Amino acid sequence: MMRLRCACSQPRVAVVLLVAVSLGVGCAVQLPEVPPPRPAGRVELAQLWVEPLDLERRDLFYGSGGHELAPEAKQLFHFESEKTGTGFSPGFKVEDERGRPWDVKIGAEARAEVLASRIIWAIGYHQPPNHYVPRWTLERDGVSSAFGDSRFRPEFHPLERKGNWSWHDNPFLETQAFRGLVVLMAVINNWDLTVDNTGIYEPDREWEGARRWYVVRDVGASFSHNRSRLLQGTRGDIEGFEAQPFVRGVENGRVQFDWHGPHRELFENLSTADVRWTCALLARIRPEQWDAAFRAAGYGPQDAARLRATLDERIAQGNGLR
Repeated sequence: MMRLRCACSQPRVAVVLLVAVSLGVGCAVQLPEVPPPRPAGRVELAQLWVEPLDLERRDLFYGSGGHELAPEAKQLFHFESEKTGTGFSPGFKVEDERGRPWDVKIGAEARAEVLASRIIWAIGYHQPPNHYVPRWTLERDGVSSAFGDSRFRPEFHPLERKGNWSWHDNPFLETQAFRGLVVLMAVINNWDLTVDNTGIYEPDREWEGARRWYVVRDVGASFSHNRSRLLQGTRGDIEGFEAQPFVRGVENGRVQFDWHGPHRELFENLSTADVRWTCALLARIRPEQWDAAFRAAGYGPQDAARLRATLDERIAQGNGLR
């Protein structure tokens, strides 16, 4: 009978022999180790978030892209196609008088989307340019029609959308910036976290520190009441946003959010430090910048004051968690 010889220490011989026999090989075989998730490197992280060293100086009226990528609302826009799909808000693909293409969303989500986008961009996350237009004219088949309350997003800027990304499978899962982004979605109550509402963009040059952007977009469900398990959340609903709790408490170091939208599991393992990280960035936005963001999104003084009071309360609550 052939004897197995092993260089292992005596107490482990039986275990090693059992593994060797079960594998049908000698004891020199080593089982491979499964590496832990690799944290995003600095360059890779810049595709999601870049530390906003200029946060207090950012222009929250024009936002990402600045004045150059804002529409001239007094001109005539020419119909190209009507938007189709599963989205909540109707809209069009149009061209302006210079032949530049725009994606237009009409209705209750328009103001909320622009305001949310300004806040997301303010604290370091990438955003495609978008702008609120209160009144504009569409020319279609020789007939002019007036529209209001619309979000315009340029499609001629040096960004090309390549696809979508998953909240559960992306390069940033183990990073503070990703956890902070999830917290931010709770702060602004952007409950419509679907894959369709994400985007991977590739600028034609390095822009804001990266050649590829992972973006949360179409954030028009923000500043409304969170959805329930059976019902959709509201849109353009300041009263609902005011009534919705932010944090209900802390249990075993994990923050208990009042969240009922998609991906509830994303919110179940966030620490008080994660919430403070995001809220500390939001607290750096100056009053003048808040005012500019509300004006950019078309909110009047009364509505802006209500939104600002609720946001201030949530930011203070987050910063106070210990």
